[in-house]
Amino acid sequence: QIQLVESGGGLVQPGGSLRLSCAASGRTFSTYRMGWFRQASGKEREFVAAIISGSGLRTYYADSVKGRFTISRDNSKNTVYLQMNSLKPEDTAVYYCAATPGSTRFSPSLVDFDSWGQGTQVTVSA
Repeated sequence: QIQLVESGGGLVQPGGSLRLSCAASGRTFSTYRMGWFRQASGKEREFVAAIISGSGLRTYYADSVKGRFTISRDNSKNTVYLQMNSLKPEDTAVYYCAATPGSTRFSPSLVDFDSWGQGTQVTVSA
């Protein structure tokens, strides 16, 4: 089981920015399919972004965050990031990091990720 620890959440005004980090355990982090999901109060958890190594670096985004959020990874630090710009009140949610080792196939489905972090709260409010 991969251990994941998120950080970087907080309160930000609309239009502001935050960067979330997720530190992962394990010696083969570079092969992990990494993703970010979020869950707003009273709603289901939803896909936000994913990043996959192998045959080049590939990134995927939900339509709701495309152009505003950027996912990246630093394999030397076993860390994945989510840079969030132009934040909106509807981005308010608990953000979760997720991982699957050794997978190069994209999937936005929760069931296709094996390990999850504890979540970090992001609140966008004036």
